[in-house]
Amino acid sequence: LHGIPFGLKDIYDTAGILTSGGSAVCAENVPTQDSTAVHKLLEAGGILLGKLQTHEFAHGGPSFDLPWPPSRNPWDLSRFTGGSSSGSAAALAAGFMPAAMGSDTGGSIRGPASFCGITGFMPTFGLVSRAGVMPNSFTFDHCGPMARSAEDCAILLQALAGYDAADPGSIRHEVADFRGRLSQPVKGLRIGVLRHYWEEDIPVTPEHARSLEEAVKVFEGLGATVSTCRIRPVQDGFDIKVIIAESEIFSIHQESLIRSPGKYGRDFLGRALPACVFQSADYVQALREHRRYLDELLPVFEDFDVLLASGFGPAPRFEDYRTENFWLKSNVCTPSNTGRNPALALPCGYSSGGLPLGMQLVGRPGDDARVLQAGHAFQQASDWHRRRPQLAGGEALPVPDLKANEPKPSTLTAAQQSHVEQMARQAGLKLDDRQMMILMETAPHALAMAGRMRKPRGRMEHPSLVFRFD
Repeated sequence: LHGIPFGLKDIYDTAGILTSGGSAVCAENVPTQDSTAVHKLLEAGGILLGKLQTHEFAHGGPSFDLPWPPSRNPWDLSRFTGGSSSGSAAALAAGFMPAAMGSDTGGSIRGPASFCGITGFMPTFGLVSRAGVMPNSFTFDHCGPMARSAEDCAILLQALAGYDAADPGSIRHEVADFRGRLSQPVKGLRIGVLRHYWEEDIPVTPEHARSLEEAVKVFEGLGATVSTCRIRPVQDGFDIKVIIAESEIFSIHQESLIRSPGKYGRDFLGRALPACVFQSADYVQALREHRRYLDELLPVFEDFDVLLASGFGPAPRFEDYRTENFWLKSNVCTPSNTGRNPALALPCGYSSGGLPLGMQLVGRPGDDARVLQAGHAFQQASDWHRRRPQLAGGEALPVPDLKANEPKPSTLTAAQQSHVEQMARQAGLKLDDRQMMILMETAPHALAMAGRMRKPRGRMEHPSLVFRFD
């Protein structure tokens, strides 16, 4: 990476440089040392060009009530970049830099990559160190590269991968030759197409569906063996992830939420506060369901080498964003976090309005090189990743009308509201009227999610966090 400029999502510790997490809470946080990933990139010869905007603490959505405004999509400044690696995707799409770091807990690399027409890679859990990176979820956080192509992601991953004792989630492994594997043909590669992702679970636009089917044909033309595959519905993986991850991020920020909830943005509060209604049993049942989920994926990857799934697109306008939708609508990226899979997001087409449309390639844990190989083969046979937005210097920024995302009155009964208030008090929260309204708006969805996790289980079923010493 000698002489290659790169940018960092502003959750990566940088010695002597502000690491804010995009929040007023850490507006004066200047670390004394670099995170492991930053150290590795610098050691490989990279040049840090700048820190990049993130949604608050790599969570939440585009909040305009934070110290720094949300990034805008270079394809249309009135539109969302996706989150939470928002600045990384926008900077790459705009051509400000060739490489950037993101993080992915539920799609935070792949969502912005899809909306902005760039390439983003979430490695196998534990492949890239998270030491010195602000945590979102201990169970699901991944650090990974974002770039213009799968090849560039492979080059970055070569520098980043490796065991790090400072990260409790790091795995001991032999680092593959990620770039060297790219040139291998994909003839005979067994690709399972998750059509139910875009036809049933989260239906996409007709344009997006056509682009995904064309991508399938590209792989068939390259000699891959392609057939339809089905795994659990997207909602199942989403429920598991959200109960675990929101419980963890609430615990990380609980002291600060008790002391100064007003320092947080509306969107972070709408996601994190409802975790106060999750009980310890909900967290453990989600971990036990997580174990089932992982076990059920094992036979899928005996039949297929790579899974092809939908990504995001086209990007929505800022005024169409709703905090409540985080709880109401599942996410096609999140199942790969739940499954601990390596997953690559890359563009597969454009809408009639000129906005990027994304797809994902997902592999078995540890098979990162094969996923990148498949993505590279697709990009050698197509040119979607080479397109660039037209930038206009000095263009006035559209001002979105955000009134529709104000918290709405609660749908809870009086008894249910009393229960939520009691849970908030037990968690130590002292919320003003608006903050309580934010909690009450989304608490019903958290309670419903916890209810879906209460399934019959044998007493011998273990949670996913059971570990062994080698």
